[in-house]
Amino acid sequence: MIVGLGNPGPQYAATRHNVGAELVRGLAHRYKISLSADRAFKGRIGRGEICGIDVRLLLPDTYMNLSGQSVSAVAQFYKLPVESILIAYDELAFEPGQIRLKTGGGANGHNGVASVIDGLANDRGFHRLRIGVGHPGDKELVMAYLTGVRIPAKEREMIEATFDLDEVVLDHLLHGRMQKAMTALHSPPPISEET
Repeated sequence: MIVGLGNPGPQYAATRHNVGAELVRGLAHRYKISLSADRAFKGRIGRGEICGIDVRLLLPDTYMNLSGQSVSAVAQFYKLPVESILIAYDELAFEPGQIRLKTGGGANGHNGVASVIDGLANDRGFHRLRIGVGHPGDKELVMAYLTGVRIPAKEREMIEATFDLDEVVLDHLLHGRMQKAMTALHSPPPISEET
């Protein structure tokens, strides 16, 4: 299952806190996976095939700090092991245009991730796709920076460029080859030689 974290409502649609949800919407579009509202799961969910793997895509309809309710409901219903869950979300520690994979660890101050950890009975073994959004420079400005300010066009371009995950990365990721997925994602693209 791939989950995109964000806040519901049009006022949050183009904010930094919603980049995880945007990435998952992009995957749904790319792989023609229809997302439908499901009240029992407190989110929009779809099922389809990506790289030969049966995948569920989930966009919680809860606010960010309650995301774990939706993730937990789906994981329990479908009996999904924690290590088969990937959570995509915004990461202040990385500049726009950077994207990183990680397995396990704490919430690092991210309320959505903290809620997911709580919803999964404190099992932190899920995978994370951290999408860089930069930092405002002052922790007092973080909340407004993430939820109250629309992403400027230049930054948005850099962030959206990371959404188009390479098929090689997705294939490794969905087949459980996390180290290979990380290497493929984190390695700089090869320099093409002019002939």
